[in-house]
Amino acid sequence: MNAQVQTTEANGRPGRDLPPEELRMLIRSGRYQGATSGLAPGFVQGNLVILPKGLASDFLAFAHQNPRPCPVIGLSEPGSPRVPDLGSSIDLRTDLPRYRVWKNGELVSEVPDIRDDWRDDLVSFVIGCSFSFEEALLEDGIPLRHVACGANVAMYRTNIACAPAGPFAGPMVVSMRPLKPADAIRAIQITSRFPAVHGAPVHLGDPALIGIENLARPDYGDPVEVKDDEIPVFWACGVTPQAVIAAARPAFAITHAPGAMLITDKRNSRMSAF
Repeated sequence: MNAQVQTTEANGRPGRDLPPEELRMLIRSGRYQGATSGLAPGFVQGNLVILPKGLASDFLAFAHQNPRPCPVIGLSEPGSPRVPDLGSSIDLRTDLPRYRVWKNGELVSEVPDIRDDWRDDLVSFVIGCSFSFEEALLEDGIPLRHVACGANVAMYRTNIACAPAGPFAGPMVVSMRPLKPADAIRAIQITSRFPAVHGAPVHLGDPALIGIENLARPDYGDPVEVKDDEIPVFWACGVTPQAVIAAARPAFAITHAPGAMLITDKRNSRMSAF
């Protein structure tokens, strides 16, 4: 890794143009534990869910029943921390900035790696992330405030129920981006091309209609101002499994920390359906 370019931005974030493998090595070494939005433009990022093998088939069924919030783009063999289709050098135990460890549906720790928590019966699911379609929005000239501010996207639990499968059921989580109405229309057109990374929005406008009481208090991520000439636009979010784990209360699970994603070697252009 080139040590001269590992943290080129004034706020200490890695340089945007570092290639995915160098970013993962930086994260693996413990030298970056922040949000990954805006890093490695052009490359897919992923949410992470890790469960014991006995629950893997039920969770896969849950994901298939709920493709908007849970589009699976990578799946490991039991006990393997590798997902070769997403990058030959990826180690799921170390290559995300932060992880969450869950026991009986309770969040018990947030850690920079999970080597001490790893087990031979664990199966890992990598789920598509809206950061992939953000690149297409930015390329079209649609501004994204959280990216410009270097903040994490705002995420909220909703009253939209996911389709249940086995023990897994719970509310959909959404991410929100404030947009001017004309940009919101264009964003619908653009993101509909990306069903593997959540696709088009699930809601526009009044957050109360989907059970969100206060936009200034997201359940995950950072609050983002919605200006008077903007509307909030909501997309299904890959943090949904964390709300479902809290509801289903499996004995053990690991997820990414919201906003701290797996940076893969796969191109965002491969996520477009047309």
